[in-house]
Amino acid sequence: MHHEDERARASTITPGAKSAQTTYSHGPRLLPTVFKWEGGGKDVYICGSFNNWKSKIPLVKSQGDFYTIVDLPEGEHEYKFYIDGNWVKDPSEPTKSNQLGTENNIVRVRNTDFEVFEALAIDSRNTHSSKKHESNEGGSPPGDYSQVIPVKQTGGKHTGPPFLPPQLLQIILNKDTPAHVEPSLLPEPNHVMLNHLYALSIKDGVMVLSATHRFRKKYVTTLLYKPI
Repeated sequence: MHHEDERARASTITPGAKSAQTTYSHGPRLLPTVFKWEGGGKDVYICGSFNNWKSKIPLVKSQGDFYTIVDLPEGEHEYKFYIDGNWVKDPSEPTKSNQLGTENNIVRVRNTDFEVFEALAIDSRNTHSSKKHESNEGGSPPGDYSQVIPVKQTGGKHTGPPFLPPQLLQIILNKDTPAHVEPSLLPEPNHVMLNHLYALSIKDGVMVLSATHRFRKKYVTTLLYKPI
């Protein structure tokens, strides 16, 4: 089955980065071409006229489909998928009859399919360069922005552990029971005290640990005593 429509092949280019296209001094310009297989399977490979049908290139599975990128020179190329030991064509792509009486898929690679991406990459680099010299008044803070997480600097002076939030100091173990409150009952804790483990300073060879939990409107504080 032959389809008149052709699918444009292209690759994205990260702003500020060099083009993904490759030029070799001893050969034609190679353009990254994406191949996709959506028909399922376990082991999926692709082979074609671009490598004289001599080797099978594996496809990588992602989100249920299989993908690979092959650098191809401009022109028409025949290819076919090798799925779990069987040669299979993609019925959704253009085809062409071969000498064996069967059909191969075809892909037409054109430089014009990539010119728009080159233009966008150049424009992005120029815009990025001009913004470095512009004033940042009322805008974002100065500096370079990218999608790469910066490496944390470890050479600076260590300032010690972080400060304890002041609300965590208002724990039950640090409070005296008011005179008008039943001595066997503890005051109602603040919600920030819940689900934390607290420790009193060691005194008389004993360490005291406490934790407060809430069930609906009831609070339970557990105390643990550990001889040191």
